[in-house]
Amino acid sequence: MYQIVDSPSRDLPDTAAFFETLNGLSQDARPELRGLFDDKSDMFVARAPGRLDVMGGIADYCGSLVLQMPLQEAAFLAVQLDQVRKVTVVTLTEDRSRESFVEIPLADFEDDGRPVGYDTARARFERDPTRHWAAYVAGVFIVLMCERDVRFSRGSRMLVASRVPEGKGVSSSAAIEVAAMQAVAAAYDIAIAPREMALLCQKVENLVAGAPCGVMDQMTAVCGEEARLLALLCQPAEVEAMIPIPEELAIWGLDSGVRHSVGGADYGAVRAGAAMGYRMIAERAGLGVRQTASTGRLEIDDPGWRGYLSNLTPSEFEQTYAARLPDRIEGAEFLSRFQGTSDSVARVSPERSYAVRVPTAHPIYENNRVRRFAELIAEPSGARTRDGRQFELLGELMYQSHASYSACGLGSNGTDLLVRLVREAGPGRGLYGARITGGGSGGTVAVLARRDASPAIEAIASRYAEETGYRPQIFLGSSPGAAAFGYLKLRYRER
Repeated sequence: MYQIVDSPSRDLPDTAAFFETLNGLSQDARPELRGLFDDKSDMFVARAPGRLDVMGGIADYCGSLVLQMPLQEAAFLAVQLDQVRKVTVVTLTEDRSRESFVEIPLADFEDDGRPVGYDTARARFERDPTRHWAAYVAGVFIVLMCERDVRFSRGSRMLVASRVPEGKGVSSSAAIEVAAMQAVAAAYDIAIAPREMALLCQKVENLVAGAPCGVMDQMTAVCGEEARLLALLCQPAEVEAMIPIPEELAIWGLDSGVRHSVGGADYGAVRAGAAMGYRMIAERAGLGVRQTASTGRLEIDDPGWRGYLSNLTPSEFEQTYAARLPDRIEGAEFLSRFQGTSDSVARVSPERSYAVRVPTAHPIYENNRVRRFAELIAEPSGARTRDGRQFELLGELMYQSHASYSACGLGSNGTDLLVRLVREAGPGRGLYGARITGGGSGGTVAVLARRDASPAIEAIASRYAEETGYRPQIFLGSSPGAAAFGYLKLRYRER
């Protein structure tokens, strides 16, 4: 059986469960699992949690402050080196019918001994939709080759087991990316600092998997701490504080059952609209704009706002710029007039129309809301009012954030219903506020409530099931990020 040989045991229930999975592989009927690992080489295991977006959400790509909580649900990834230069990945899910297996020669990531470019790598994964999921795991090799000049003389065999559900807006992809990067770094003895690890994992998602996410998901999966909110300034990724969740409060997640995808067209269009708005504001402000020769991307000389839309104040935006932004603009017209945006991930298509004013306003106002939320929730308990009014103010900020998502076109009937049910129950049932999370367009709703509000949460789940036929998954509790967990080195020993 596999045993820890040089890392302290992490006292987490899901760690013990993953060990049971590893030790049961030799008896598994499926050959790809039974023969995945040998008993002669060490194995390296990493763990990374999903995240609940409490405040901030999509404003991360515009430089906002965001508040994130690492979830109890996490992804595990085990790596064992292989003498053959290929990457073998097997995924396990609770739904056994969805397990996947893929083998990719490391030579596929190279061209004349040099790593292939990101465009080439992404196109290769996109060619076969049934194998695209592997980009989130095998993509770590491409990113390490491109960004750290790592040369892999040996391949690896990898097992992924994640309890972070997909399509629910709780960063299942970031959890897998981070677990993969941490385990690969341990197996190949590559030193990566936590912040750099998160940024490298963002490149996996943006440039290899092709999903235009911000950095908050990866930073939470790496740097999050149990029972604390990670206050992250996304400029590009600076941890401002770890804010303890007040003992009177708890934060739940309620899954709407409406599948969320950060790669969906709505999210991408809203992000592009914000980038277009910032480009127009730069023109209005007389800022210098130049095109870089290496990437063709625009760069804006912006000493005041430092290149981030969220650094505009709401009053500055309203007084000087809001009225001069169009409600919508055709992509072709925008590209003709402005040549592009400074966002390296957002893509403006000439063939489609984009909303501009509302997506541009959202991150400016959201940053202001998040900062007020952080100040309120971080106040000492003795400074809080006894009637709960301060918690109601926190909830109001969440409701405002939810309304702004909807104005951007990132709402959904399911998430709107959950938020309405929370508002109707209200502080009398211990429920203070709720909002859609992450990239929007479905997924999970975050609920701020008293710690003893479980009966009210269960009642809302039941009401939602009655009205929609779908029983929400309820998320409660948190766990440490990958940096705090580290990695486990395992060795096979006879019983």
